[in-house]
Amino acid sequence: MTYSYIKALHLIFVITWFAGLFYIPRLFVYQIEAFHKPSPEKEILGKQLKLMAKRLWFIITWPSAVLATIFAIWLLILVPTWLEEGWMHVKLTFVVLLFLYQFKTHVYYKQLQRDEIKVSSNYMRMWNEGATFILFAVVFLVILKSALNWIFGVIGIIVLGILLMLGFRLYKNIRAKNPEA
Repeated sequence: MTYSYIKALHLIFVITWFAGLFYIPRLFVYQIEAFHKPSPEKEILGKQLKLMAKRLWFIITWPSAVLATIFAIWLLILVPTWLEEGWMHVKLTFVVLLFLYQFKTHVYYKQLQRDEIKVSSNYMRMWNEGATFILFAVVFLVILKSALNWIFGVIGIIVLGILLMLGFRLYKNIRAKNPEA
């Protein structure tokens, strides 16, 4: 019974963690684009977007990451045999990558809070897909739990990456023709 509650809480906080990781780069895109607008629009949008990013980052994303991790450790304590399985090792590698992604996103967050624009909005659109790749990999690993099926999952991730790149290029072309899109 305890296991089911802990697993449910882990999943809830993983979902809210990813929601934050999906949305924060989108706010960064808007922030970068607002920075290049004329006054007073630049200042009004910049102030509002900074506040939105701060609330999302520190009220939802970071607490969710911490709580998802606490409940994950608790699950591993309840079922320590998972640590003997190969799929779990690969999953934990992706979790480390997810934290590295979050730490780098935190660097972008701090830069943008100081109005330091070091990347383009197009770069940030691409960065926005990083969490998507990790999510796909982790879900395939947890559901399939097999090396052979995981290989098909990786192929699926690569195909997803190609489709996302094509979609990004298409969107970029549409925006070039219609800046309001």
